[in-house]
Amino acid sequence: MRTTTRLALAVMLLGSATALADDAKPKPKAAAPKVELVDATTVIPDLVLDLRYATKDNFLKRQVYPDGARCLLLPDSVKRLKQAADVLRPQGYRLKVYDCYRPRAVQYEMWKILPKPGYVADPRKGSNHNRGGAVDLTLATADGGEVEMPTAFDDFTPSAHHGYRGGTPASREHRELLRQAMEGAGFQRNKMEWWHYDLPGATKLPVLDVPFTPAN
Repeated sequence: MRTTTRLALAVMLLGSATALADDAKPKPKAAAPKVELVDATTVIPDLVLDLRYATKDNFLKRQVYPDGARCLLLPDSVKRLKQAADVLRPQGYRLKVYDCYRPRAVQYEMWKILPKPGYVADPRKGSNHNRGGAVDLTLATADGGEVEMPTAFDDFTPSAHHGYRGGTPASREHRELLRQAMEGAGFQRNKMEWWHYDLPGATKLPVLDVPFTPAN
């Protein structure tokens, strides 16, 4: 075999080996798209904040959100929430939020206390709150006062179900008014919790890790 032929063959074999080695290397994963959360009060200035997990007034009986926690939501969630607020405002009501985006670490704490699907999402799968695609809320009067509902927030009894026919007529009317506004804006209700509404398709969205407080 000629020297030039042997050299060409060696180059071909070296090239093939290099290609096989490159194919065997793990391919870098594509970077996940960056998702920005929006402070809902920047879009809905009259939104009433009552973030219960930033206080001890919750079923955990301790503060698990930092001082200065915000109502953060996906842009689509905020847009729909604004639609609901705009419908309710002429009727003399504002929206008051109990919970918006929630860190996954808090989800684990809740699961330890109440590992009951339907009330608390399994943190291994993530909650729609962890995705910025869920909001817990109620009605408030135009001056921010209380509005009667069938139960208090985070009442884990059948009285909190949308199908509950007990309570006062006023509480059921208020529940229905909130439902109509939220579903009219495209949210989906949680049948077991009159205060909980989800963004359609939220379960397919990524679980996020976004700080509550603005960066300094």
